[in-house]
Amino acid sequence: MSNVKTHKVEQLVMAAVGFFWCFLMWFASAAFVPTIASEFGLGIKGVALLASSAIWTAPIARPLAGWAADKFGAPRAFVLILVVTGGFSILSGYADTLAPAIGVSEYQFLFWTRVIVATAGIAFVVGIQHVAQWFESEEMGAAEGLYAGTGNVGAGVGALMLPRMYGLDYHTAFIHLGIVAFVIAAWILFRGVAAKSIEQAAMAKKTATFKDTCFVWTRHAAIALMFAYAMCFGLEIGMNAWLPGYYKMGFAEAIKSLGFESLVDVQIAAGSFAAVQSFNASLFRPFSGWISDIWQRNKWTPFPLVSKKLYYAPRIHFLLFALVSITITMILLTWAGMTGNLILSVLFLAVFGITVSFGTGGTFAIVPLMFKERPGTATGFIGGVSCAGGIVYPLIYGQAAGWFPEGGIHMGYALVAICMFIPFIIYYLWAMHWDVHPEDHGFGSKEKWLGKDAI
Repeated sequence: MSNVKTHKVEQLVMAAVGFFWCFLMWFASAAFVPTIASEFGLGIKGVALLASSAIWTAPIARPLAGWAADKFGAPRAFVLILVVTGGFSILSGYADTLAPAIGVSEYQFLFWTRVIVATAGIAFVVGIQHVAQWFESEEMGAAEGLYAGTGNVGAGVGALMLPRMYGLDYHTAFIHLGIVAFVIAAWILFRGVAAKSIEQAAMAKKTATFKDTCFVWTRHAAIALMFAYAMCFGLEIGMNAWLPGYYKMGFAEAIKSLGFESLVDVQIAAGSFAAVQSFNASLFRPFSGWISDIWQRNKWTPFPLVSKKLYYAPRIHFLLFALVSITITMILLTWAGMTGNLILSVLFLAVFGITVSFGTGGTFAIVPLMFKERPGTATGFIGGVSCAGGIVYPLIYGQAAGWFPEGGIHMGYALVAICMFIPFIIYYLWAMHWDVHPEDHGFGSKEKWLGKDAI
């Protein structure tokens, strides 16, 4: 038994380190937004487009990554992701020399290579599937929270440390990140094991079919959890990409009054403020998984309308609490921005990061339990399509600056909370009201999609 425990811890650490580096590469561009915007003359909408582009590939590629984790095993999928994105990270570092050679502008080359590097974010679903294959249901919240929390902190590390380590030299930063990705890929290739038993790996492989995928994608519970994850992780990654530019443009005078005047200093200051969200969302994520475990052990089900009889019902109630908290803090961020108070904005951002962590940790304390026969497929859908929020939110934030003449750059948060998050919560309430197998209810019966002998 001791050998099994040691091995599952090693697999958890391996998955967490791999995802951490993928996350760091994913949002490395955001850390240098002030420099890139200045170098290439980008305005608010240009910055919003650059922020949004970091998530363009995730809604499509994450479901494929989840399927691949079930079909071929998480370690192989991890290695492929690290090698491809690491290679393109290195290429993006040579944009100034490679772009003229192929007849495109330097910014076009940089932009599109970084879009490919951003596919590193699909590693999340691979790691979720990997951890689910090694840990028991009673420790699922803490294990998945530790994995994802450690990985998510990569964005905060990038925003906080990359400008300090490299200054304005984003080219060298991108090259170094790609080289380390190759090293981590080699480690996972030689030490990664897909599941704690051959039978468990075989079950995941058996359900990695087109019909099973269609079945999961049409379940109300899966759709509701996807919306929930769009409210937390989709929001988190959109904010990771948006916040450095937001603080530079939305609080320019306040940052200047603190003594940050040069471009390097402003970039460091904006990145530091932005990192508050990422660090809290990451550092509290393991804690949020543990809280979900606590709610589960104590059988807390305080909310009406959602199920109280499912064996994991307390986890559903904890996630609902998180979604309501996220909605409230989004409105508070708009209020703080409209007051022009930088300190208040950062304080609300810190609280916001914690509420986001409750949502991310709470969601994937449920998914492996609700869809235990199809962990990769469900994780790919829920953790993948939800990333579309990360594309949409920065674009809404950028458009809001034009829609509202006064303080429009701050209005996007409340706009998203009221027009998108409240309807998402209502759908979640309905999808989680069934007391028996909520994961089977959806568009078309289980038998229709999978046949009479469906698992």
